[in-house]
Amino acid sequence: MNEISALAKVSPLADIESSVRGNMVRVADHVTVDSFVKIKFAGGGGDVEIGAHAYLNSGVVIYSGNGVKIGRGVLIAANTTLAPTNHEYREKARSIIDQRFMPSRGGIDIGDDCWIGANCVLLDGTRLGMGTVVGAGTVIKGHWPDYAVIAGSPARIIKYRE
Repeated sequence: MNEISALAKVSPLADIESSVRGNMVRVADHVTVDSFVKIKFAGGGGDVEIGAHAYLNSGVVIYSGNGVKIGRGVLIAANTTLAPTNHEYREKARSIIDQRFMPSRGGIDIGDDCWIGANCVLLDGTRLGMGTVVGAGTVIKGHWPDYAVIAGSPARIIKYRE
């Protein structure tokens, strides 16, 4: 059973699935989940936690995978995907779908007060420090420090917030 605060605004056009494995989506007070946001349980046994005052814009897709934690006041722009899981593919004698998923790299953890631009992809093992900004279109993995401004392909720190 999911836990969605009565003080959260969830669009009737959002799709928050229920887990068949007992995992949960927790949505805190004053969160906004816009239309066409999809939260799907796939690729692992993790929960999805969305902190107070977060805003998920239209078209955001979150897979539960190995777990997603979104801090307080996080802004996630349109069409961003959080994918804390990876398909296994290395055995060419077996189909990719039969190989299932790789071991966890730790899920995704987004610190408080972050802004993630439109069309970004966050991969398994991503850790964004407090106040991090991710430029539009960035594919990101790994650990990033507080107040970093990250952009590009490959992703790199272009400056720090003052």
